[in-house]
Amino acid sequence: MNLGQWIGLIAIVLSLYILWQIREVMLLIFAAVVLATTLNRLARRFQRSGIKRGFAVFLSVSIFLALIVGFFWLIVPPFVDQFQELTKQVPRGLERFNTWLDELRTRVPSQLTPYIPDINNLSQQAQPIINRAVGSSFAFVSGSLEVLLKTFLVLVLTGMFLANPEAYRKVFVRLFPSFYRQRVDGILDKCEVSLEGWITGASIAMGAVGLMSLIGLSILRVRSALALAVLAGFLNLIPNLGPTLSVIPAMAIALLDAPWKVLAVLILYFIIQQTEGNFITPIVMAHQVSLLPAITLISQLFFVTFFGFLGLFLALPLTVVAKIWMQEVLIKDVLDQWDSKSHTETEFIIVSDKSQTDKCVENTANDEEQPMNQ
Repeated sequence: MNLGQWIGLIAIVLSLYILWQIREVMLLIFAAVVLATTLNRLARRFQRSGIKRGFAVFLSVSIFLALIVGFFWLIVPPFVDQFQELTKQVPRGLERFNTWLDELRTRVPSQLTPYIPDINNLSQQAQPIINRAVGSSFAFVSGSLEVLLKTFLVLVLTGMFLANPEAYRKVFVRLFPSFYRQRVDGILDKCEVSLEGWITGASIAMGAVGLMSLIGLSILRVRSALALAVLAGFLNLIPNLGPTLSVIPAMAIALLDAPWKVLAVLILYFIIQQTEGNFITPIVMAHQVSLLPAITLISQLFFVTFFGFLGLFLALPLTVVAKIWMQEVLIKDVLDQWDSKSHTETEFIIVSDKSQTDKCVENTANDEEQPMNQ
């Protein structure tokens, strides 16, 4: 390797190291790109109906903000009320449980009395756990502030990308060699179509899960059924883990009514998860994105390991984009071209040998004709 090759290798290694150090920032930028792409596609649909670009973008952003405000308006107030009631009901339930244990001690034989738990002893044993929970709550609050700041950053970047998407696209395309820029532009078009397909499929799955949750919770007469259904549909954006997270607040609120409802809610969410995982998502995603279930799970494990919770949340769009780039660049432009190049070189050698053979035959024939003419 000469000096220039060593410099190029060092530059590549340093670039990879810098990208690894700012991987969280790059992930936030990718989230802004996905959101801007979605809103830009919606704005284009408004433009096709005769609306100017500026007003179309305004409508798209207004719809997005209305969905966010509506989500928090449906979720936060009912959950706050139910949580306050839950904090009142839990001490009452503990008092009833303690009274029931005292009655049980008077009825059972004296040999079994030491085996009956005592609430006071249990509370003392649980005190370290409660202290840890209080400490983690402060960490949760600080983490929530960090999440809000990151969300604000993503929204600001989304607005910038949406204001002039072609300019940022040209900047990205110019990072590649001139002979490959047209090809990169076509790959970006395919990524945009695939992201739109993923968003459409995810929206259909979210709607189906939310509707099934609303019907089931309404039949069981669980409080705040609409808010729980909306939360279940939103958390369905996180495959595999989202449905598990959505069942926790539903079971907590069901506990306010009756203990049997907790088991009923758990069975309901299990049926919904199986229906969504085995029928709805495979059918929808097969038509929209065509991602294999094993690839989806592997991508979640990979991105959550290296990027944390945000990587888990963006695992599917990252996988969709990575699939397009690998399919177009690695497979079509590199691996497939190797086979065609080797095949072409083989044919060229054969043709070259044949021409040399024909020339040798012609020269031999001419040499034989010259003595005969003499």
